[in-house]
Amino acid sequence: MTDKFSRKLAPEPRVAFQKAEMQPILDVYGRLVIAGEARDYAIGMDKDVAIFAIFRRHAENPTWRIEKEPALANRQGQYAVYGPAGHILRRGRELKQVLRVFDTRRFTVVK
Repeated sequence: MTDKFSRKLAPEPRVAFQKAEMQPILDVYGRLVIAGEARDYAIGMDKDVAIFAIFRRHAENPTWRIEKEPALANRQGQYAVYGPAGHILRRGRELKQVLRVFDTRRFTVVK
């Protein structure tokens, strides 16, 4: 006898930012909006990485990307901030420590 009902496979688990992680990220985004350096953001989730992208303008590539990759937690740290050219500005195990790159004025956005 054949089974007429197809079994649904469980969806693949995805990496996502937790609520406690989103608060400091949104605080940084809010400061960038007030300073006029950001206008939009996007959140992406995949099976191995979660991305919070910050855009200066809507139709451009992201100016900054905050990524969470749990596979690197024991090596380089699971959090990273990438600049507009795709280079790593800061990487570490603690999110608040990584987000400190936005506190310093070591970089400026060129208009």
